[in-house]
Amino acid sequence: MGDAAAAIGRRILVTGLPGSGKSTFSGSLAARTGLPLIYLDLHFWKPGWVAPPEDEWREKQRGLLAGDAWIADGNYHETLDLRLERADTVVVLEMPWWVCSGRALRRGLRKPGELPEGCEQSAWRQLRDGCRMAVVAWRKRRSEPEREHEIISQHGQHVALHVLKSKRAVREFLDGLDER
Repeated sequence: MGDAAAAIGRRILVTGLPGSGKSTFSGSLAARTGLPLIYLDLHFWKPGWVAPPEDEWREKQRGLLAGDAWIADGNYHETLDLRLERADTVVVLEMPWWVCSGRALRRGLRKPGELPEGCEQSAWRQLRDGCRMAVVAWRKRRSEPEREHEIISQHGQHVALHVLKSKRAVREFLDGLDER
């Protein structure tokens, strides 16, 4: 049995900087484990790209995470403590900032995938958001991982923590699941 397979639970958080590969990783993880996948971005936004108040967002997540098995993909550090209460595994993707920025820029040039209900995505908005996320990855390259680890150390002492810092580490982790 691989190291990943031995330490993976049934309630998994996947987090990391914009462009770190969270959605791609989460999709692969869901395919290998059969666990349902929750893309937090699809549930966060209200119609017209309106952000909900924090108490409403916390309540919505309580409902999303009520099940016994899931993979939750997304950041939202303001409510990470809530997700950590239910999680048994956390996977942090800590790719180099330039990889994250490049991926975010490329995402801005692609056709958008699934969007939150009531939210439209023009080509201009897609490009603007990709550029904005590339800048966020650079500006928060140190502060976000530090903040995330601090929250995990405060609220997630019970979780199995996996920090993956390269495409190779991601591949090895996922390949380890196939050995189960």
